[in-house]
Amino acid sequence: MSNAHFFKKINSEKITMTILCIIFLLFPLLGSAHDVLNMTYFLSMALLSVSLWLIWGLTGIFSFGQTAFFGVGAYAYAIISMNFESVNMTFISLILALFIAWLLALLLGYFMFYGGVNDVFVGLITLCVTLVLATFLAQSAGSQWKIGSVLLGGDNGINNIPALGLALGDFEIAFTGNLMYFFVVILLIAIYLIFTTMQSRKTGYSFIAVRENRERSQLLGFNIPFLQTLSFSFGGVLAAFSGVLYVTWGGYISPASMDISAAALPVVLVAAAGRKNLSAVMIFTVLYYLLSQKLSVSGSEYALVILGIILILVILLVPKGIIVTIFNFFDRLFFRKGVENK
Repeated sequence: MSNAHFFKKINSEKITMTILCIIFLLFPLLGSAHDVLNMTYFLSMALLSVSLWLIWGLTGIFSFGQTAFFGVGAYAYAIISMNFESVNMTFISLILALFIAWLLALLLGYFMFYGGVNDVFVGLITLCVTLVLATFLAQSAGSQWKIGSVLLGGDNGINNIPALGLALGDFEIAFTGNLMYFFVVILLIAIYLIFTTMQSRKTGYSFIAVRENRERSQLLGFNIPFLQTLSFSFGGVLAAFSGVLYVTWGGYISPASMDISAAALPVVLVAAAGRKNLSAVMIFTVLYYLLSQKLSVSGSEYALVILGIILILVILLVPKGIIVTIFNFFDRLFFRKGVENK
């Protein structure tokens, strides 16, 4: 392989993601149990941002509905697993929760995209669905609001949600601590590799074509409503998966995870990172939650204000996304210059 060809194959994004994957796999050896617990949460929330990247960044569908599917997955898992009270039912509860979220996202996407709803109203509809769901759950505090033996809990939410686990005879395996961490890390790496590969295949090109020019794509024979519905429904599944990981991590879910601020946060993070770049979205989400925790621990009452100002400045000054801009800078500095010199 020539040096020029080598430089074309490698770039700062690939190097960064390779290094980060190695760091994440070795992290339990580098950090404390508390650090591992926190990183599990950060990576679980990165999956929520990935779900929006699939819908908005790859396919061009602006959505405020990811926290709605996040909540559906979390509540569905909690209700099913707590009703059965069996360790071996936790993974079945996970599968059922993802199926419920996928079905709801499929139905909503079908009516929106086959109904010809335009981009602005897709954003409004998904926001309304999120707020209606959050409002309903916040007002479900009475004893009459229960499914099986599980109370919905209103604003207090649902507590004591079981972690994922397996029972082999008298031996039980609980997905907590390092085991839960590695489960999330391997899941994210697998999803990243799948989507990275998909973007260089026909399916990925189809989604990108829909994002870039729908009219031209339709003239070329692409089924635009089908591709939009497909992307939207699987984005809902990924958001629900993030919700399940969140409740199995913390054992708790409440309607606050679906309110207006929670619904807006993934949109801001994906936009600030660089919505068309999967690596950027994942990296920036983890950095945001890490910075958020550091500021919160400091006890400053201005923590949220500082974070808000940082995000606003990033969006205004680097509209392509801060992480994407950094990638491009190092590519121009090293790799493209190296190719030109060859």
